[in-house]
Amino acid sequence: MPLRQAVRHRTLTPVFVGSNPTGAVNKGDYVMKTYELFTTGIELDIAEKIQQRRYQLLIHSCIYYHLNQNIISDKQWDIWARELVSLQKQYPRISEKVTLYQYFKDWDASTGAFLPITEEWVIKIASRFTAVKQSKPIQKSVQKKPTNTKRRLF
Repeated sequence: MPLRQAVRHRTLTPVFVGSNPTGAVNKGDYVMKTYELFTTGIELDIAEKIQQRRYQLLIHSCIYYHLNQNIISDKQWDIWARELVSLQKQYPRISEKVTLYQYFKDWDASTGAFLPITEEWVIKIASRFTAVKQSKPIQKSVQKKPTNTKRRLF
C-alpha cells in the first residue's frame, strides 16, 4: 500500500493486527506499519493514541499487579484507561486494527489485573521501567561559592 503524502515523513513503531500478542502481522516476512494501515493523518493519530494507551496500561498494570510496585498514580491510570475506552468506542474500526486489540476489545477500564501482564515480553519492559525508577540519579559535585562574612555598612 503506498504511503500518503500526509504521513510520508512519520517515523512510527509498527501497529500490529491479529491475535499474536506481540502483534506481528506478516505478509511473508513483512510487518505492516501504522502508516500503511490508515489512509488519513487523523486516523493515524487516533491509532497511535490507542496504541500508546494500550501499551501504557498494560505495562503499568504489570508493574502494579505482577511486580508489586507503582510508578504512576491510580488517578493517572484511571485517566488513561477512560481515555482508551472512549477512543475504542468512538473509533471501533481503527481500534480493531491496532495491536493488542484482542485483550482490550471488551475491556471496561475497571482493572488491569486481567490483561496479559504475565507475558514474558511485558514483564521485561515493566522491569526496565522499575529499574530506571529505582536507579539513583548521578550527583554532580558542586563547589560552594565562598561567602563574604564581612558586611559593609556604607
